[in-house]
Amino acid sequence: MKSIRELYTIGRGPSSSHTMGPARAATLFRGEHPEADHFRVVLYGSLALTGRGHLTDQAVQEALAPVDTEIVFDSRTGDLPHPNTMDLFACRGGAQTGFLRVLSTGGGAITLAGRPEAVLPEVYAETSYAEIAAWCKSHNARLPDYVEHNEGKGIWDDLYRVWEAMKRSIVRGLSVSGELPGGLHVERKAQFLHEQRHIDESQATRENRLVCAYAFAVAEENAAGGVIVTAPTCGACGVLPSALRYMQEQKGFSDEQVLRALAAAGVVGNLIKTNASISGAQCGCQAEIGSACSMTAAALGELFEMGIDQIEYAAEVAMEHHLGLTCDPIGGLVQIPCIERNAVAAMRAINALSLANFLTSTRKISFDLVVKTMYETGRDLSHRYRETAEGGLAKNYC
Repeated sequence: MKSIRELYTIGRGPSSSHTMGPARAATLFRGEHPEADHFRVVLYGSLALTGRGHLTDQAVQEALAPVDTEIVFDSRTGDLPHPNTMDLFACRGGAQTGFLRVLSTGGGAITLAGRPEAVLPEVYAETSYAEIAAWCKSHNARLPDYVEHNEGKGIWDDLYRVWEAMKRSIVRGLSVSGELPGGLHVERKAQFLHEQRHIDESQATRENRLVCAYAFAVAEENAAGGVIVTAPTCGACGVLPSALRYMQEQKGFSDEQVLRALAAAGVVGNLIKTNASISGAQCGCQAEIGSACSMTAAALGELFEMGIDQIEYAAEVAMEHHLGLTCDPIGGLVQIPCIERNAVAAMRAINALSLANFLTSTRKISFDLVVKTMYETGRDLSHRYRETAEGGLAKNYC
C-alpha cells in the first residue's frame, strides 16, 4: 500500500475528484505545453454531469489561466475507462500541439492514460486488516506504531499539519453565516448549531449539537470552495475532524494523541482505497461518507486505546451500515444531502465506538469482508446513483 499521506490532502473544495484532480491535471498539462495559445478540455461521465455544480470548469480555467480555454461538457460519450475521464488538447495557431487523457480516480489522485504511471513507492507490505492486525499482535504494537514503522518519524510532522488545517477549517466554518453559493439557497447552519449547544442540559444533546456543528462547519467550508483536508475525500471531509475535535475538547486528549488517531484512521482509509474505492463516481457515497465514518470509528478507537480487534469492529460497523448509500447531489452541488451526511456519519462513528466497547467478541463480519462487499455493491449500483445527479434526490427534487 501507498503512504497514508496520499489520503490527507490540504486543498480547496468542493470535490477532490471533480475539483482537485482536474485542477492538478490541468496544471500538469499547462506545464508540458508552454507554447499553447488555446486549450480545449472535454469532460466526460460524472465530470460532465456534475462538473458545473462541483466547480470543475472553474478549477480547470484557473489552472490554465491566462491562456484562452474552452470547456466542453460531454455527457453522452460512453464506454469510458473511468467515470471521471477528461481529455485535454493544446493548440497553437489553430493547430493541435498536444493531447492528454486523464482519469480523476478520487481523493485528488489522477492517472494519465497511455503513460506509465509515476509509481509511488509501496510503503506497506500488508494489504489487509487481518495482515496488519497480525503484525501488530506479533510486535506488541498499536496501529500508529505500525504507521511509524513503515512511514518513519517524519509522518508525525505531516499529520500535525493535517490536524492544524482541520482545526482551522472548523474555526472558519463556525465564523460564517449566510447562504452557500450555487443557487440552491442553502443557509449555513454550523454557527447556529454551535450557538444552541447550551440550551439543553442533556449531555447527549450537547454532544450531538457540538459534533454536528463541527461537521457542518467543515462541510460548509468545502461547499463554499474553502480550504479543507480530504479525509478521504472533499465530500466527506467533515466527519473525521468533527469527532476528533469534540473528543479533544471534552476529554482533554493531547494533539499527540490525536495524531496517533489520525494515523489509525489513515490505515483504515488506505485499506479501503487499495482494496475498493473512495470515489463516489465509482461506488456511490458509501465509498466517501462510509469510508470517512469507518476511518473516524478507528480513530476514536485509538484515542480510547481500544484493542486492535475492537478497532476493527468499530471500523467494520461504521462501514456496514453505509452499504448501498447512493451519491445523488442535488444540482451537482456538494450541499444536499452531502453536508448533513457528514454530521450524521460523525455521530454514527461515535455509536460504532460504543458498540465496539461491548460487542466485539460477538462479531461475525471482518473489516476486510465489509470492504470487499462495499466495492461489489458500489459497482452494482446504477450509474444514476454514482455522482451523476441523474437519480435519487437529485432527480426528484423540484
